[in-house]
Amino acid sequence: MNIIAIIPSRYASTRLPAKPLADICGMSMIRRVVEQTRLSSLITDVIVATDDRRIADEVESFGGKAVMTPEDIQSGSDRIALVARSVTADIVVNVQGDEPLIDPQLIDETIQGLLNNPDAVVSTAVKRTTSHFEIFNANVVKAVLDNKNRALYFSRSPIPHVRDAKSDEAWVGGTILYKHFGIYAYRADFLQHFASLPPTPLELSEKLEQLRILENGYTIQCVITQHESFPVDTVDDLEKVRRRIKS
Repeated sequence: MNIIAIIPSRYASTRLPAKPLADICGMSMIRRVVEQTRLSSLITDVIVATDDRRIADEVESFGGKAVMTPEDIQSGSDRIALVARSVTADIVVNVQGDEPLIDPQLIDETIQGLLNNPDAVVSTAVKRTTSHFEIFNANVVKAVLDNKNRALYFSRSPIPHVRDAKSDEAWVGGTILYKHFGIYAYRADFLQHFASLPPTPLELSEKLEQLRILENGYTIQCVITQHESFPVDTVDDLEKVRRRIKS
């Protein structure tokens, strides 16, 4: 199958401007994401979708592929859908541009989740967590799965709710909680359909695009991974990644 990874990469960022070009131990962040994605055994090509010529120039400087997209595109999925229209692909993988340490095996696991489940139109990755910080942090998205690991719901709140828990410790120990990673493998035709759908009430409430898929009755297959995610949203995150690479 022709499986294309598209990495959305914007120059503007409220908390960390120009972060795709941030230096991480001698290599730009966007280059690290591209190089990690290239190590996937299932990806056949990698494209960076960007709204800034400086990012495109950086990608092309190390032999990568970059496609310019309009600045006013509202979301990463809309950006990759636009680029995907110009390529031939069976599956399109959205790899986040702020994941310089993304594990290639995590990418492969996510793709395999879609290949193994013909009823699903999208696959994504989750990991079990017992971290109080992650569970009660609205910036860490939580997922609830059914007994076939299909997504039932995603939320910024800690879910499922443990009614009888008398403390945070009892909550964490009273149920299985999963955090969600922002990687998606789409069937190429569904990606275009998804981009054409209007935002939905739950999506607008939680500010989570994947809820649009569930609200329209489609299946998202979740892959439970043992790998970790290290997104960079702040200067502190950037320093943590630098220290991890150095060590």
